[in-house]
Amino acid sequence: MGKKQRRISEHLYFFFITIIITPILLCGCSHLNEESRARATFKEANDLFSQGIYSASLNKYQQIIEKYPAAGDRVLFEMGIIYAYPRNDQRDYQKSLECFQKLIKDYPGSGYRKDSEMMIFNINNVIIKDMMIAAQQAQIETLRQDVTSRGNEISTLQKKIEALEQEVTSKDDEISTLQKQVFATQEGPADKILIEKKERRLTLISRGRVLKTYKIALGGNPDGPKERQGDNKTPEGTYVIDSRNKGSRYHLSLHISYPNEKDKKRAKELGVSPGGDIMIHGIKNGFSWVGDLHTEVDWTKGCIAVTDEEMEEIDKLAPNGTIVEIRP
Repeated sequence: MGKKQRRISEHLYFFFITIIITPILLCGCSHLNEESRARATFKEANDLFSQGIYSASLNKYQQIIEKYPAAGDRVLFEMGIIYAYPRNDQRDYQKSLECFQKLIKDYPGSGYRKDSEMMIFNINNVIIKDMMIAAQQAQIETLRQDVTSRGNEISTLQKKIEALEQEVTSKDDEISTLQKQVFATQEGPADKILIEKKERRLTLISRGRVLKTYKIALGGNPDGPKERQGDNKTPEGTYVIDSRNKGSRYHLSLHISYPNEKDKKRAKELGVSPGGDIMIHGIKNGFSWVGDLHTEVDWTKGCIAVTDEEMEEIDKLAPNGTIVEIRP
């Protein structure tokens, strides 16, 4: 049961940590010049984190905050994440909370303040749910011992155990987004990519036959068609894949031919730029561990995002010239 409890605790935390994934994923787009003097040390700390050397990564961040106190808010935020990271065998929720609380206290105007407040709230929820699950697991173990010592009550106690196990499994299913459906890759290539925004679904189609479907994340302002540059909306209409970038900062990317003539006309009537650079892409480089948890929020600037593994499949099955239909 100890293994299942740890798995459930990780799933609980993954569910809540997804809420603060957005600013991490977007930091490459919007904070390119931050902490420029500390950039090399930040990279060393991030590399250590990616390698799973968490203690060394934390020590490197401590060096940054001592040498570059102006970058302290970012350091505290990233240290807080490392202390709470589920794959860190020495994770310490209390130290994580202390990092976020210190950030809020010492850097009241920081851009990381809101995310730190959300992180504090979510970690407290994780702790409560872990305690609830631990109590249920303890109750299950007690009942199992009763079954052994009280043979004449085995049937009744077993039913209670099964009910409690079903309750734990139900909670596990609600917070777990890590389970993946196993599909056999069918013959391609695709001649159409159908994107349904409301359903957050991307479907590859070949001669009217569905090859595969994927869960997606959209722009941070997903409702309605894209009208102008910077509105964080994902377009709606018919386009094609007109190029691809295998050196993308988001693993791989397929460029969609937005804006079309209708989009340009609408933007002209509004007196604005229609924007561009709409892609189907993977997770920001260095954060592939997020996996399909990224779909818990719409975090892009208007693009369509899938996991890195899914992006590799789509890249193979959708050549340039593939029609892209984006529905509301």
